[in-house]
Amino acid sequence: MNVEQPLSRRRWLLRAGAAAGWLAAGLPARAGAFTDFFRALQTDDVGEVRELLRQGFDPNAVDSHGNSALYLALQNHALKVARVLIEQPGLRPDQRNPEGETALMIACLRGYRDLAEQLVARGAQVNPPGQAPAWSALSYAATNGHDELVKFLLAHGARVNQQAPNGTTPLMMAAYFGHASTVRLLLAAGADPKLRNAMGFTAMDLAMKQSHKDTAELLGRALDSGRKPGQW
Repeated sequence: MNVEQPLSRRRWLLRAGAAAGWLAAGLPARAGAFTDFFRALQTDDVGEVRELLRQGFDPNAVDSHGNSALYLALQNHALKVARVLIEQPGLRPDQRNPEGETALMIACLRGYRDLAEQLVARGAQVNPPGQAPAWSALSYAATNGHDELVKFLLAHGARVNQQAPNGTTPLMMAAYFGHASTVRLLLAAGADPKLRNAMGFTAMDLAMKQSHKDTAELLGRALDSGRKPGQW
């Protein structure tokens, strides 16, 4: 995710004809089941997906780009299929694609609170593993101003100042897109407005860059107050 174009690196639609390239790990005996499964996923055909899972299809199957079935279901708004996949006993909820994205991150970006809660209940980790810079579910929720999801993630231990590889924090994402209420939530939870990304911008700088005056003023007051993070 790049702060200038935070969603540009995702391929939101499957390429035409990509079905022929899908990997066959866990493929049941019936020929064509893999293609049938991902076609059903795209159209939210929950009956077909249930039947293929009953026959032994792997709920953790990935496409040729390394995106899991659940990730793709959430990405393509196939919510009935997503709910069925989350229920599967063998699901690996923290499965990551080559870009480091998980199903929880996409659920948070889309604003699917109930599905995010179900994923966490199934063991999905709120924070990226380790302490290295990485994009987080909290940054994805903050990007679109999903305040209830922000509250949920913070209540479950989300690191409020988690920095991405380019130094971007959840507060910066909320500021860049002008979500003042999200900015307030993050500041109250301890977000540090003094942090800078790899380009040297603070959250206030990013709000000003996008002409989000109210958000910039809010961050400016936080910077001028002299309070410690969490006291704004």
